[in-house]
Amino acid sequence: MANLEIEGRIVRLLPVQRGTSQRGEWSKQEFIVEYQDGNFPTSVVFNVWGADKVQDLQNYQVGDTVKVSFRPSSREYSGRYYTDLRAWRIERAGASPAQPAPAPSRDDMPAGFAPSYQQTPPPSLGDMPAADSGDDLPF
Repeated sequence: MANLEIEGRIVRLLPVQRGTSQRGEWSKQEFIVEYQDGNFPTSVVFNVWGADKVQDLQNYQVGDTVKVSFRPSSREYSGRYYTDLRAWRIERAGASPAQPAPAPSRDDMPAGFAPSYQQTPPPSLGDMPAADSGDDLPF
């Protein structure tokens, strides 16, 4: 399964949960990210497991804009299913997306070179085939 990513703003950091299982001690922390889904903001709860991931989450504060890479997983317990969105990477979202490279100017091109990115004019009625051409295909 492909990993998923969401970019949004941290709106809440929940308290760290700790415990002991048959495999030893564990720690987990949940956090809520709000992102724009169409016209409305949507909130989603993510979690991180392990002391190292919980420690990494301490580098972020409420209000930080982050990109969260996560994997969804579900488990069944007593006939009910529970789904976790486990964050495996959290990084600060860039302040602005990378700017595309500027188009080369005519001064940068060799003489006689016609660049392929030039815009073609929109079609006109004269470009349409005659009605009596016997060809009713649009291409």
